[in-house]
Parts: sequence; C-alpha cells; structure tokens
Amino acid sequence: MPIVRYPSAIEPLWHEWDRKAQKCGLRHTVYAVNGDRYTGEWLDNLKHGKGTQLWKRTRAIYSGDWKFGKRDGYGSYSIPDPVTKEYKKVYVGWWKNDQKCGYGMMFYPLGECYEGEWSGGLRSGWGRMYYRDGSIYDGEWLKDQPNGQGMLRLPNENRYEGGWKDGKKHGPGKYFYLDKARLFEGIWVADIPKCGILIDFGRDEAPAPPQYPIPKIELADPDGVLAEARAMFDDSQN
Repeated sequence: MPIVRYPSAIEPLWHEWDRKAQKCGLRHTVYAVNGDRYTGEWLDNLKHGKGTQLWKRTRAIYSGDWKFGKRDGYGSYSIPDPVTKEYKKVYVGWWKNDQKCGYGMMFYPLGECYEGEWSGGLRSGWGRMYYRDGSIYDGEWLKDQPNGQGMLRLPNENRYEGGWKDGKKHGPGKYFYLDKARLFEGIWVADIPKCGILIDFGRDEAPAPPQYPIPKIELADPDGVLAEARAMFDDSQN
C-alpha cells in the first residue's frame, strides 16, 4: 500500500516575530508611534509593575506603579516649568485605574496645595487645602468641594467651624471674628447666615475690639429660639 506524505505546515515568519515582540518583564525604553516612551516592567504587552512614562506632547512624567496598562498604586506626576524647564511635582500619592485615589498631595499653580484623600481623581474624604491668599480649609470633601464638617481659617485668624455643602457654608456653624472679639453661632444656607446669636468673645485678646460690648439679649429664651430655627432647617433638608 503506498504511503502518502503530506508536507509539514510551515509557520509564517511573522508569528515568530510577534512572539519575540511580546513585552513581558523588565524592558528598556519602548517608544510609541506618537513619540511617548515608557521604561519599566510589562505583563502581556501591558505596562505592569514599576515604570516611568514620558508624554512627548506635554513632556509630563509619571513614575511609579502600573497595573494592566494603567497607573495603579503609588506614584508621582510631574511637569516641566514653562520658564525654567525644570520638572516640578504636581501630584504625589496613590492611584487607581489611572486616577488619583487614596491619600495624596496635589500642588497647584500659584502656590496652592491640597493634602488628603481622593476618589475618582477628585478631592473626596478628609483633606486640607492651602489657598493662595493664606486661608486654610481643613475638613471633609466631596467631588472636589468642601462638603460635610470643616473649618476655614482666614489669614487674619478669623475662622468658621461648621457645616459645608457644595463648597459653601451650610447648616449649623460658628464664625469667630477674633479681630473684633465677636462670635456668631447660627444657621447658614448657601454661604448666607439665616439666623443666629452674636456675642462678645475674647475682648481682652482682640486687636481691635468695638468700643462697647454687645447689649444683653432681651429674649426670654434665646437658646430656645435658636433650637427652633435649627429644627426648621433640619426639616427643610429632609
């Protein structure tokens, strides 16, 4: 019986090239078509592990942890100064799914700075913001705005302690006018005080107290009036 011999299948050469091109483990600098370049670890052709990315268009640099092609873990993001060309850090902290998430510090233009918690690339959780004018907000954040309980201290040491909503004073709070020896305690709505009590506070330490103290309130039950106003505010929020 004759024996039929079939020619063995020859694998296309590009299959071998493709296997050799698979990026896995530590690699030297790999250039993208658009000029971006990455130096570091890979897994299944994705940036994974420790690595540094340089974006050609913006010249920005990220150095830190990667997970399946995205910034994930701890890392820093820097950009060059437009004048000196020296790199300055913009964000140092934790990332998740290519966004700022967890604890981190952000450096803004004009000297402003935020240190605290992030979620989905936005300030969310507890954090402290240092503003350009010298004010400091220390408290809760939600979607990049003060939201919840927090304290805002002004450059002249006056401060507000209380509730916030969408970046504005909202709910029960206290405003200390330390320069004028006054304390206002009441209810705010969208940054506007709606009702409250103004009393003398720290006249001996104030740099410029009024000549006369605040006259005694003649209401029979000022605390009760304030409590009623707070109850009305709580009902309006439900």
